[in-house]
Amino acid sequence: MSESLWPRRWSAPLAVLVLSGLALSGCGRTPVRFDPATAVYDKFSGESALELTRKVTDFGPRPPGSEALEQSRQWIEKTLSDNGWQIQRQKFTEATPQGDIEFVNLRARFSKQPSASLWTRPTSVLLASHYDTKYYRDLDFSGANDPGSSIGALLEIARVAVENADFAQRLELVFFDGEEAFVAYTPSDGLFGSRYYARQYRKWPDEMRFQAGVLLDMVGDRDLNIRLPRNSPQDLGGKLFAAATELGTRKYFGNSPKEITDDHVPLNGAGLPTLDVIDLDYAYWHTSADTVDKLSAESLQIVGRTVLLMVEKQVAETK
Repeated sequence: MSESLWPRRWSAPLAVLVLSGLALSGCGRTPVRFDPATAVYDKFSGESALELTRKVTDFGPRPPGSEALEQSRQWIEKTLSDNGWQIQRQKFTEATPQGDIEFVNLRARFSKQPSASLWTRPTSVLLASHYDTKYYRDLDFSGANDPGSSIGALLEIARVAVENADFAQRLELVFFDGEEAFVAYTPSDGLFGSRYYARQYRKWPDEMRFQAGVLLDMVGDRDLNIRLPRNSPQDLGGKLFAAATELGTRKYFGNSPKEITDDHVPLNGAGLPTLDVIDLDYAYWHTSADTVDKLSAESLQIVGRTVLLMVEKQVAETK
């Protein structure tokens, strides 16, 4: 990626992250021991994730408020529900440079049986991606890598996680609307879905709060080069690197000296320590050439299995 593209997303130093909640209470959570015999990380299929990426990209450009985004939203909901996940639409309206727009975050939780208390039950880890594409007036941008790859990866995680129901019940999956800025990232443009989610999260009682979060964004590049931004929690980054070392994928993961404006920023600011797993070294970023042929099932599998192993062990640490 050329240096001229970095300023469109990389931010100036942000406020110090609020990470004081790392040792959060696990009250009400059912213990889940990490057992290699029942672990699901190695069931993640890069080919399946790539096919899911292809399907969501086929909806075409999907900026907030568009009919194409609603169609993709319904497809995401059906894909999740077919695997036993229950979905909650989190709707809100915000002023944007394009006028007032209704945004919809998709929250998903798994339960062995339908439960009225599903959305008030303590869980452990948030896994997230955005699902909108950047708005362009005159560009056909379908966003295979940004955000198709992370949607495909998160849906594949949803598929394999339910093979260990106790583990799946400790997760919340969120697909954020409105991550992309219409003009440029400011306090009133971009990160609409994660900022709204973070405002609601601040109201949650302590016993409901997550132990950690992982944001996936642009994870399918054939030339995989995940670099964790400087404004990601260092301890979670260490756990991801440990999982990568165990799986022999460590060379694909590293740290960046730069900070980034992405959906993890509002979450960290709300006291939810969230790692941003992103490969921004992508020559086709925010161009019409961001198409599925630039992606790799192998890259998706490397990221998916590494993140899942890290999350399974993270869940096992929760008291």
